[in-house]
Amino acid sequence: MRIVVLGAGVIGVTSAWYLSRAGHQVTVVDRQPAAAMETSFANAGEISPGYSTPWAAPGIPQKALRWMFQRHAPLILRASADRTRAGWMAQMLRNCTADAYEVNKSRMMRLAVYSRECLESLRTETGIRYEERTQGTLQLFRDEKQVKAVAKDIKVLKADGVAYEELDVDGCIAAEPGLAHSRHLLAGGLRLPGDETGDCHIFTQSLAALAAEQGVTFLYDTAIEALESGAGRIEAVRTSAGRLTADLFVVALGSHSPALVAPFGVRLPVHPVKGYSLTLPIVDAARAPVSTVMDETYKIAITRLGDRIRVGGLAELAGFDLSLSPRRRATLAKSVGELFGGAGDLDRATFWTGLRPMTPDGTPIIGATGVGNLWVNTGHGTLGWTMAAGSARVLADMIGGRTPDIQADDLSCERYLRKSRSARPALEPAAA
Repeated sequence: MRIVVLGAGVIGVTSAWYLSRAGHQVTVVDRQPAAAMETSFANAGEISPGYSTPWAAPGIPQKALRWMFQRHAPLILRASADRTRAGWMAQMLRNCTADAYEVNKSRMMRLAVYSRECLESLRTETGIRYEERTQGTLQLFRDEKQVKAVAKDIKVLKADGVAYEELDVDGCIAAEPGLAHSRHLLAGGLRLPGDETGDCHIFTQSLAALAAEQGVTFLYDTAIEALESGAGRIEAVRTSAGRLTADLFVVALGSHSPALVAPFGVRLPVHPVKGYSLTLPIVDAARAPVSTVMDETYKIAITRLGDRIRVGGLAELAGFDLSLSPRRRATLAKSVGELFGGAGDLDRATFWTGLRPMTPDGTPIIGATGVGNLWVNTGHGTLGWTMAAGSARVLADMIGGRTPDIQADDLSCERYLRKSRSARPALEPAAA
């Protein structure tokens, strides 16, 4: 089958890889000059099944109000009259219950754990390297309130059979010796030994090269303008390089996915959530993290990537704005400076921002859309790197008519579209 994948981030490239391995003829289209040049470029570097946690959680509405008055808040809400954003936020708030949190976290972890298994197999099969480390994640708590609050997460970890270790301060320092200099800031931690780290940008570009070797065509520097339909299905995608036809189309455009499919009545509640990162050269390896430390206070991940430290996190609702905020840089610098002071050179740090495609419940949207041959793989939020391989494998299995290795019926957009199905318009050709 001829398949066009729209988007060459980590989700699009892994989708292309598994679809090609399943025997399909695949073309990938992206507006950038190479793979992984947007959201996948400088993310936090975590592959964290154990830390796969929805932002929509009990207590978040109250915390969000307090964060509005904090200089170093992990969540930033910009004032806006955008009705789409307001609707998305309302859906997210409806998921801030204990029952919804447990369901959403368990669903996310199911996919994330499977994705780690797929990544391990892919690494063994191809020998791909991407500055990977398999030494776990340490979720670090600065006060006793955070230590007690993790009980709800441990409940889900136990239910899903995910390995974890509850650590006191000495245990945290044993796992991450660089924290010895910040002992006075620590209250305890939760270590997830099954988590990994790695450079998503290096991985995606390397996998794209391997995919090209096995026959996948990559059309870079090619703007995606619109989908064209007829006879109840998508016939082509119109691009700056011309019109491309195929038997099936996969939309993996992250935060830009909803706009492309909206003309056909497919309403994807995927909203851009802006994140930031700093990348520091290591100047004192003994003070640097061994793997990933998640600073629970600021929701910031501090990750060792070769001879660099990647500091990533924060969540800002600012639409598609990609401006770099000095205030957000200060928050990232504060977190790494307090916990791993002297490990990296902040004066030589590279500052970056990207848009994570977030769903209200935290779970990505994978599968058919109900419109002929139009499929989606999007909405992974902060966990695209964690869930990429598993999401792509699930998608390839579903497209090929095979039953996925994990439960996947609750990953499709059906969970959002059921109530509005009767209001969906008939498929109409896109305007020229």
